[in-house]
Amino acid sequence: MKMKEQKIEEFLQELSSDAPTPGGGGAAGLVAAVGAALSDMVLSLTTGKKKYAQYQSEIEELQKKADELQEKLLEAMDKDAEAFEPLSKAYGLPKETFEEVDYRNRVMEEALYDAAKAPLDMMEVILETMKMTERVAEIGSALAISDAGVAIQLCGAALNSASLNVYINTKLMKDRITAARFEGEADAYLMEGARILARTYQNVMGKIRG
Repeated sequence: MKMKEQKIEEFLQELSSDAPTPGGGGAAGLVAAVGAALSDMVLSLTTGKKKYAQYQSEIEELQKKADELQEKLLEAMDKDAEAFEPLSKAYGLPKETFEEVDYRNRVMEEALYDAAKAPLDMMEVILETMKMTERVAEIGSALAISDAGVAIQLCGAALNSASLNVYINTKLMKDRITAARFEGEADAYLMEGARILARTYQNVMGKIRG
């Protein structure tokens, strides 16, 4: 069963077990999806309101985008798990002979690439969600503005969390050129995400506290 099809209690039970997946990647994806859903909720509470009529067409577009991002993030959870499975098996490969070591190293390198790429791709979707949430905080209903603040905080935590899964795998990659490229992309996502988080949180706090 895919993670997105599980009940919350089932997911948490598996997450807390000694099973290789779900792990931090799945948790990060879920948290970001919750953030996207919260942004979607703010839009649902804003659409059709006279006070925000000037933004109506944009709100409708953002609602579609929020739905798409939620689905992408849920899919990213499963992709992360699928990418990690071969790596967890590769760690258990024998390494007694030269041939076994050589084979293990080749399998490990391929598995590490996939295990780093999956959370990196997740980071890209999370950042897109943060950009959407920033706009939601600007034009969304003042009555639900705190939820946009919660959404951006969740997405920020998810972005930072997903980056850890990138770095722990690139650290072990022998292909240092690819590892450096992945790390550079992750660094850029983190920097942009931090700026969006700071701006959006300050905007929300300013509207709440005045």
